[in-house]
Amino acid sequence: MAPHPLADLTTNEIGQARDLVQAKHPRTLLSFKAITLEEPTKELMLEYLEAEHAGKSATCPNRIAYCAYYFRGTQKLLTAEVNLTTGQTQVVDHEGDGVHGNVDFAEVLEVEKAVMECPEVRAEIDKLMLPDHLEVIPEPWGFGSDGVDDLSRYFQVYMFIREKGKLDSNHYARPLAFSPIFDPTTMKLVRIQHISTGAGHDVNEQGVYKETPPNEYIPSEVQLRTDLEPLHVVQPNGPSFEITKDRVVKWQKWQIRVGFNYREGLVLRDIRYDGRPLFYRVSLSEMCVPYGDPRSPYHRKMAFDLGDVGAGMVCNNLKLGCDCLGSIAYLDGLVCDRDGHPVVKENAICIHEQDNGIGWKHTNYRTDTEGAADMIKRYILMFIFNQAGEMEYQVRATGILSTSAINEGVTVDFGTVVHPGVLAAHHQHILSLRIDPIIGSYLYGNTVVQQEAEAMPMDEYNPHGNGYRVVKTDIVTEGGHDLDWAKSRVFSVKNPHLLNPINGLPISYKLMFPPVPPLLSHPSSFNAKRAEFGDHHLYVTKYRPDELFSGGKFTNQSRGDTGIKSWIAKNEASTVDQDVVLWVQFGLNHVPRIEDFPVM
Repeated sequence: MAPHPLADLTTNEIGQARDLVQAKHPRTLLSFKAITLEEPTKELMLEYLEAEHAGKSATCPNRIAYCAYYFRGTQKLLTAEVNLTTGQTQVVDHEGDGVHGNVDFAEVLEVEKAVMECPEVRAEIDKLMLPDHLEVIPEPWGFGSDGVDDLSRYFQVYMFIREKGKLDSNHYARPLAFSPIFDPTTMKLVRIQHISTGAGHDVNEQGVYKETPPNEYIPSEVQLRTDLEPLHVVQPNGPSFEITKDRVVKWQKWQIRVGFNYREGLVLRDIRYDGRPLFYRVSLSEMCVPYGDPRSPYHRKMAFDLGDVGAGMVCNNLKLGCDCLGSIAYLDGLVCDRDGHPVVKENAICIHEQDNGIGWKHTNYRTDTEGAADMIKRYILMFIFNQAGEMEYQVRATGILSTSAINEGVTVDFGTVVHPGVLAAHHQHILSLRIDPIIGSYLYGNTVVQQEAEAMPMDEYNPHGNGYRVVKTDIVTEGGHDLDWAKSRVFSVKNPHLLNPINGLPISYKLMFPPVPPLLSHPSSFNAKRAEFGDHHLYVTKYRPDELFSGGKFTNQSRGDTGIKSWIAKNEASTVDQDVVLWVQFGLNHVPRIEDFPVM
């Protein structure tokens, strides 16, 4: 039986795609960055889904694989579309100079090895005159962009010290002030950059290391508390959800098709509630983390976690009793390695229910009778669905701070000294959630509505001055919009063709998200050019099939003009009763505390 058109590629399909691409370059060693599903056009899929849910037969679109790869040992990035149904490679494109694919971990490990074997780097390490119990380790980062010598693909390698032989020792507590820049194509050193450890931009040559105390967090190195009793989540009758062989989750009127890829990680498609369609596709589109340290090379330190690496590539195994609790179902993810072979990401997705506390409660003061639903459940994949028909996307920030060296007694206004000789720079986490709605029907367009509360004038109709009203405004063209807490501004998506039977108004789904500071980098900066989505809480665009990633398709050392603002500038399309897409920006502005170190 053929896979569903929206099902992820299978291991056999990944292998087939790899072989077909390799056949196009029979005498060339390839380095694959991605092999993933190229989804059918939305127009075709809406027809298919309409027929599927009506119990009718439908023509299955061809299975297409998207492949990104290098000629190994070169900077030449190519992409291909492979028709797995016909066995033909349809399109092969060279993406052009200065366009780079995502980082892979085989490459990172090779860079680390090359750094530590480099004579110039070893000479810098020798200057430290480290005691026998310490050793230096490298940490490669994407080079970033500032318009200067950044067309070639490089790694900026930050250097740290840890306890020798202790692989889990917290090296972020001992940063160093020099950074090799490496070319991953040649595995050769480009140059060694010395980094300021003062408040300004002046740098000094690396001298003898002045030892600072460790700051560990692993259980074997710290004293743990013993006053916490075990907590067990038990569901004696098992969970309430069902997962089909085709990865469709059914729970409490919800039906969600679960997908996974190397870049976005979890992708939810064809989300339905009580038999009605709500969303065609929902996924995290991008997350950027710009750092606020203006000194070189930190002015280029801006991670695009999805575009530069990939959420699916870095996801961890959600082990029982660690990340998920209760009666759990796990789903694996599938990516490819550098040779194009399938790699299973075990237990990449965890599905479980959680007690959400009391669902509703009302006391009739006349009878003193209470009613309560005290076991509201939800399943969570980072997405949370509840019995009220609400979908929530939740991101929890945890982990460890990325640090740099700072001189004793120096303070700066762009970071916090969290340990002797250790600076944690201020930084932002700006996430962009892509929401592709199909409210109530596969057949009609949608309109995004801005809703604000405003005081009514004091007049004969409102003589006591307590009245206020809601003003609704349709968003008529593509563009960016912001929340306004003073006006209780929110947004909703309506289907103007389907009316609510109670009030006769168009059915709609409200979006509620917290206001966060926009990107704080200057509008003319490379950070702003690259993270085009970071200046507004919400963008509304008309659907176009090649627009999935709000920061652009290729973010690694990107120079801008490839993201959402650039799309809008080219089109400026109407968004009234159209196939619209919403891009919700949220996140946090992290001003580190000492308590955030070593781990948050």
